[in-house]
Amino acid sequence: MIIEHLSETLFLAEHDIVRFSLSSPHRYKVYEIPKRNSSKTRTIAHPSKELKFIQRALVEFLSKILPIHEAAFAYKKGMGIKDNAKQHSKSKYLLKMDFKDFFPSITPDLFFRVAEDYGIEFNENDRIVLTGLLFWKPKRSDGLVLSIGAPTSPLISNFVMFEFDKKVSSDCLNKKITYTRYADDITFSTRVKDALFEIPPFISSVLNETVKGIELNPEKTIFTSRAHNRHVTGVTLTNDGEISVGREKKRLISSMIHKSKYSKLSSEAAANLLGLISYATHIEPEFMDRMIKKYGAEVIQAIKARAIGS
Repeated sequence: MIIEHLSETLFLAEHDIVRFSLSSPHRYKVYEIPKRNSSKTRTIAHPSKELKFIQRALVEFLSKILPIHEAAFAYKKGMGIKDNAKQHSKSKYLLKMDFKDFFPSITPDLFFRVAEDYGIEFNENDRIVLTGLLFWKPKRSDGLVLSIGAPTSPLISNFVMFEFDKKVSSDCLNKKITYTRYADDITFSTRVKDALFEIPPFISSVLNETVKGIELNPEKTIFTSRAHNRHVTGVTLTNDGEISVGREKKRLISSMIHKSKYSKLSSEAAANLLGLISYATHIEPEFMDRMIKKYGAEVIQAIKARAIGS
């Protein structure tokens, strides 16, 4: 099924696809990037140009047969952090949790086990090809894992979590709790006091039942309410039930725009500011409307021009 499709789509002989897949776990450029708000780094394994080309063809095919739950908001076309945060904006109580080493915890065995449980069957040759094309081989590791950096990893991770998302969503609906997952970030919110305290042990139980091998990061479990600052995937939840860029980020953006009026920004600084402006425009367009009225559209345009080096 898989080999035949790739052969027809990419105009490659089936034996060439099999041969290429056997060496694919080693066709990655590996580098480290700093984690947000942490001194630790995250390992990125970026596939070669040839492998990425084939992986994109796989995404197009597999996305038609691998189910993704509606509670999953990451890596979906037309969805993003804004949509994820909005699900929780009207609630009073919030619980945030995340998974430890999410992508690297997803192995070929886990993927095929979930596929089998869902009734999706791959023949032996397809399993060999998918194992090679979807997973990479880290140094100092005996097995293959899902990489952070491959175009196929988001789809595979969302599929692997389908049954987990389904069970958690069903239970939360009965308890008047809103549940969403954005990659490895899972969020719960409710207007019912104390309803969230029973969630962590429940999640551990469902993980063990549905995706054994993926574990929670206990250091990232956070309970909060409207009495404190609340953020979901970086987006601020306001006490009046809306979402916002957040006070600190607004001050930073306004200050940088003000400075840009009186001193020429470097291309790097302008690019950073443009990124913040794009983010603010997406999350809270009313704030950027105020910035344009305050500083003038020509100032914002000058920042954009400097960022692209024109």
